[in-house]
Amino acid sequence: MGCSGCRVRFNFGKLLSKVSVFFIMVLIFTYFFYCLTGFCDTAPRTLYSRQALDGDYDNLDDRRRILEDLRPAARLFFNGTTSADARQVAAAAAVAVVVEEDAPGQLPQAVTLDSEKESGESNGIPVSNTFGSKRFPQAIIIGVKKGGTRALLEFLRIHPDVRAFGAEPHFFDRFYDKGLEWYRNLMPRTLDGQITMEKTPSYFVTKEAPSRVCSMNCQTKLIVVVRDPVTRAVSDYTQTLSKNPGLPSFQSLALKNATTGLIDTTWSALRIGLYVKHLETWLQHFPLSQFLFVSGERLVSDPAGEMGRVQDFLGLKRVISDKHFYFNQTKGFPCLKKPEGSSRPRCLGKSKGRPHPHIPPEVLQRLRDFYRPFNHRFYQMSGQDFGWD
Repeated sequence: MGCSGCRVRFNFGKLLSKVSVFFIMVLIFTYFFYCLTGFCDTAPRTLYSRQALDGDYDNLDDRRRILEDLRPAARLFFNGTTSADARQVAAAAAVAVVVEEDAPGQLPQAVTLDSEKESGESNGIPVSNTFGSKRFPQAIIIGVKKGGTRALLEFLRIHPDVRAFGAEPHFFDRFYDKGLEWYRNLMPRTLDGQITMEKTPSYFVTKEAPSRVCSMNCQTKLIVVVRDPVTRAVSDYTQTLSKNPGLPSFQSLALKNATTGLIDTTWSALRIGLYVKHLETWLQHFPLSQFLFVSGERLVSDPAGEMGRVQDFLGLKRVISDKHFYFNQTKGFPCLKKPEGSSRPRCLGKSKGRPHPHIPPEVLQRLRDFYRPFNHRFYQMSGQDFGWD
C-alpha cells in the first residue's frame, strides 16, 4: 500500500511537470506568434529619462548634448493631444543661456549617428523613435564667432516650431567630404510645420561655404549675428587666452608694427570683423533678402525685440517674448526664466562673460579707425546701421 502511494505521488509529480512544460511552451509559442505578426511593434519601448539639470550650462557633457540632439522629435501618446500641443509642451524644457558662446567645437567622431536606435523623453512624456522626418536645415546661423550665436540658437529652441542640432556640425567647412546624407542624418527629426536649424559661426568666413550651402538648397535662410568688431576681437582673444595663458599680448598680435600702428589683418580675430568682405562672397550665391542680420548688442539689451525680428524672418508665430527673459545683474546678460520642471532659472556657464584683459586705449582707437570704413560699407550693404562708431 505504501509503495502504491509512492507510485501515485510520483506519477502525479511527473504529470504536473509535463503540464508546466506544456504551458511554458504555449506561452513561448504565443510570444513568437505575436512578434512575427507585428504585435510587438506596439509594445512600449525603453525610454530615456532626462533629469532637470540645474548646474551651469558648460557642465553638460558635449557627447550627451549631441546624443540628445540626435533623438527624434516627441510624439505624445495621451488622448486628445495634437502635434501643436506636443510642440508647446516640448518648448517648456528649454535651457537658459546668455549671449556669448564658446568657440565652435569639432563634432566628436565617436558619436553614433543612427538615431533609429535612440528614443527620448520630453517632460516625462513617451516618444516614438520613428516619428517625424530628418530634413536639411531650412535656416542656418552662419556667423559670427563671439557674436552671440549660441544665445540666439538656444533662445530659438524654446519655440515649439523650431528643432535645432545643438552642437556645431561644421559640415560646410570641415566635413563636407562626408556627403549630404551624412549631414542630413545629423539633424533632429521634425514634425510637419517645424523648422530644422543648425549653427556654425565659421561658415560666414569660409570661402567655400556659400557655394556648398547653395548646392544643398539655394533657398536656405541665413542668419548672421554681428557685434562691434573691436569688442568681438577682444572677446575672441580673451577666449583663446583662457585656453592658452602663454599667448602674446593683444596689441602685439593686432599690430604689425607698434610704431606705425599698421593693423595685421592676417590675424583671424581681426579678419572675422571685416563683415562686408565676407558678405560680398555670400552675395555671389544668395540674394540679400535671404539674410537676417541680428545685432549681438540688441540681443543683450532687448532680447525679446530682436527675437521678434528673427521669428518674423523665419515665418514663425511670435511665441518668444518678454515673459521668457529676465536680466541677470551678476552676469550682465539676459537669461531665460526657469523652464517647467526645473528648480531655478539658468544661464550659460561660468566661462560666459569672461572679464576682458586691459587693452591700451590707443590700440582700441586704432582698431576703431581701421574698421570704420568697412563698418559703413556693411551698414549700406545690409541696410542696417548697427551704431558701432
